[in-house]
Amino acid sequence: MRASIRPLRRIHQISSNKHRLLTATFVRPPFGRLHGLHYPVVIPNSQRTLGPPHTRLYHYDVFNREDPTIYALSTAPGRAAIAVIRISGPACRQIYQRICPSTPFPKPRYAALRKLYSPSAPPSPDTLLDSGALVLYFPRPNTVTGEDVLEFHVHGGPAIVRAILAAIPECARPPNGTPSQANHRIRYAEPGEFTRRAFANNRMDLPQIESLGETLSASTEQQRKLSVRGTTSSLSARYEHWRVQLLQARGELEALIDFSEDQHFDESPVQLCASVADQVQKLVAQIEAHVANAVRGELLRSGINVALLGAPNAGKSSLLNRIIGREAAIVSQEAGTTRDVVEVSVDIGGWLVKIGDMAGLRRAGVVGPDVIGAVEQEGIKRAKQRAIESDVLIVVQDATAEMDPEVTKTVKQCVDMGIQVVVAINKIDEVSQSSTALQAWKDKIQSRLDISADSITFISCKEATSTLAATKDPGNIQLFLNSLLETFKEITAAIVPESEPDPSVWRESLGATERQRALLSECLSHLGSFLSAVRDTIAAPHNQCTQALDRPEVGEVDIVVAAESLRLAADTLARITGRGDSGDVEEVLGVVFEK
Repeated sequence: MRASIRPLRRIHQISSNKHRLLTATFVRPPFGRLHGLHYPVVIPNSQRTLGPPHTRLYHYDVFNREDPTIYALSTAPGRAAIAVIRISGPACRQIYQRICPSTPFPKPRYAALRKLYSPSAPPSPDTLLDSGALVLYFPRPNTVTGEDVLEFHVHGGPAIVRAILAAIPECARPPNGTPSQANHRIRYAEPGEFTRRAFANNRMDLPQIESLGETLSASTEQQRKLSVRGTTSSLSARYEHWRVQLLQARGELEALIDFSEDQHFDESPVQLCASVADQVQKLVAQIEAHVANAVRGELLRSGINVALLGAPNAGKSSLLNRIIGREAAIVSQEAGTTRDVVEVSVDIGGWLVKIGDMAGLRRAGVVGPDVIGAVEQEGIKRAKQRAIESDVLIVVQDATAEMDPEVTKTVKQCVDMGIQVVVAINKIDEVSQSSTALQAWKDKIQSRLDISADSITFISCKEATSTLAATKDPGNIQLFLNSLLETFKEITAAIVPESEPDPSVWRESLGATERQRALLSECLSHLGSFLSAVRDTIAAPHNQCTQALDRPEVGEVDIVVAAESLRLAADTLARITGRGDSGDVEEVLGVVFEK
């Protein structure tokens, strides 16, 4: 390779007009070696100077000089047997020596029983704050925040907790009351400040922090499993792996642009573009599956919306009461009792479920009087809207009546929209339960609603409420709930792409948050722009592509735009974890020279 190396192009602005005008900054690589040649540093003419990667990495000593020691109550306020007060920062020893005077400093990570005294006066029975508290000390950097951490496990009475919290900031002042600038560095923590320091000191990344919040708020078993998976670093590792893949692909394109005249490539430009595009297409398939799983994970996190749909007096309210185990809805023989949507949240088999009991659907003259009042009409309108917005639709059909056309029409609309439909045929205690009669009902439901036979269950809400029932599952309510749980499992199971058939790898993607899903969608948009930019280059003959690379006005712009699209996609992935920046010249150069 000749000593005169064409500089890399840093893209700073790309216009959206049809000419694709580019404003590029030309920079040379930093001082180093390339095939035995030395080259100096040339400062770019852009506002952003060359330097180390723009990552949120802080040296601990610098962090200590800038931030004070913080403290806060880590357990919930109120009466309890034990309350935990956590302190983080360089003044942990100072606080201990003032509150636990004349006692040896505890051994790291070993609990020590201590008496706590007020730091404003000499130790005495009058200044005693707590007669028996456990004190733990965790030295930096292997702590939750990356700093020194001190914990007081005190008796949980509100008065004791208030007294100790008030005593901690007094440790910033010397015993004689003389002000000291070096000691005025203790204050109560702001909301989320412990977690922010953990992030700044590389103890946690953003996906882990988001999962930590979900762990604290999890109320069902499925929410717990989802949040615990996210507290590991597996999600961040996958995002970083994708970012590195895009960085390497971008490096190959940068080499094609800048060194094609000086370096012999084993692959032709067309083959190189096709190879990079093939890698990106595989990555797109993985990210799309990840986005789809994030949507499914949101059902576990926020709850599955379930709607009860059926004709008036079909038994919707009765079934709702049997599911939740209490009388949440009014049950009456009068048709049209439910006029508005009755929302109930319940834990069913570990899934958070939001069930909506709605007004019965009917046409005038089908059930009851010929005239349907304005209130009932509004209830029917809301019922249809709630059914369309649901994740799972439970259709309650009266076994003693024919299917209502309005119900059939609405259910078909939901099936076409991809909504899961489960059918409960109620009041089987009032009709023949022969296998022929039951199969006739199944055939009728399947032909009219286009659903599988496994989604149809025969129940009796009347038998479920009977105290004389001899079976373990009166009214088949438990059988119906088992069918419902299978539906929940189906719509919340991880989607596994063909490129990676191991389902355990993709279960972690269920924990992706809405913020992560939005950024992944943005990444897909940039990758789509890349594929559009190189599509013509890949389709062009070999000699045309080579000539285009030698003439910027013809074809080089497409390759440059493609490389910029990869940079934007990688930068979006970096924003998910809050670490790194895909636009660093040094990283791109490392990939180019390694290739």
